[in-house]
Amino acid sequence: MAVEIGENMHEDNIGEQVSDELYERLTLIVDKGQEPLRIDKFILNRVVNTSRNKIQTAISNGMVLVNNLQIKSNYKVKPADSIIFYSDNDPETYEIIPEELPLNIVFEDDHVLVINKPAGMVVHPGAGNFSGTLINGVAWYLRQQQPDIDESKLPRFGMVHRIDKNTSGLIVLAKSELAAVKLARQFFEHTVQRKYTALVWGNFEETEGTITGHIGRHHRFRKLMDVFPDGDYGKEAITHYSVLEDLKYVSLIECRLETGRTHQIRVHMQHRGHPLFNDEVYGGDRVVKGTIFTKYKQFVDNCFDLCKRQALHAQTLGFIHPATEKEMLFESELAADMKAVIEKWRGYANHYSSDRS
Repeated sequence: MAVEIGENMHEDNIGEQVSDELYERLTLIVDKGQEPLRIDKFILNRVVNTSRNKIQTAISNGMVLVNNLQIKSNYKVKPADSIIFYSDNDPETYEIIPEELPLNIVFEDDHVLVINKPAGMVVHPGAGNFSGTLINGVAWYLRQQQPDIDESKLPRFGMVHRIDKNTSGLIVLAKSELAAVKLARQFFEHTVQRKYTALVWGNFEETEGTITGHIGRHHRFRKLMDVFPDGDYGKEAITHYSVLEDLKYVSLIECRLETGRTHQIRVHMQHRGHPLFNDEVYGGDRVVKGTIFTKYKQFVDNCFDLCKRQALHAQTLGFIHPATEKEMLFESELAADMKAVIEKWRGYANHYSSDRS
């Protein structure tokens, strides 16, 4: 049997969550000598970090294809079959306790739910964050609409991607099995439009560019991500950026994601020497660019107080509606803390320019 690791999976980190996208694709080619065998058993024998129940659910949801066609769970594999298995890549499973939480719902219909997430809110339950997450709130909200909702058919109450706790902005969730399948494929195939606004340290020689370099877990500090330019480890990551404003020692930029790796913008920008402003994980919570004068340091500290997290906002989200197949595009206004810190830097840049003229 030949195994092809999909572009969203790498042998060194199978089973580790290193993507903001929640599904990975594994392609299996059946050997010539393979005896007829039910497809769920075949996959179970060859894929780590899965279960027969997960595989059967994936089959019923159209997440298993044989020769590019959907099949039933009693299908028996044949020699040379090409099997595509879209696998849930989050190995950690926690009980989701519905909680009544405020949700800033931007759009909703029978299939999708678009929410503007505030900074500081974790997307889904995990170690140390069992309550108060976006998914806890969504679980309560959906159960008011559908008291008998079957979570096994709508894992994590429709979550198909995620954004960092301290990143604000747009996130889409599925309200139906159809939406879960079709949105997951769009994220995997990188056809979803995602643009972020970020305030980063330093200035750019060019007004636009592209950052490439595989992203994987840091070899020493496993909670951090790192860039591996030669591509021998991690997963391919591509970030397109354009400079919106040069604000003296910082820059306001727009980033368009072609892939969706964990901490992608934060890691790519740090790799280029432009860590996000006040990103305590990747070195942006100190004076990276500027003078040594006390007044300047005090100004920067005041900016940190205005925006107490990495200055990153998921501003644009676009996808094809899973039922109507119409293009959907949403824009989110910058969060208040980012607006405030950007205005403060504008004032500084203008004052500096006037002093120099």
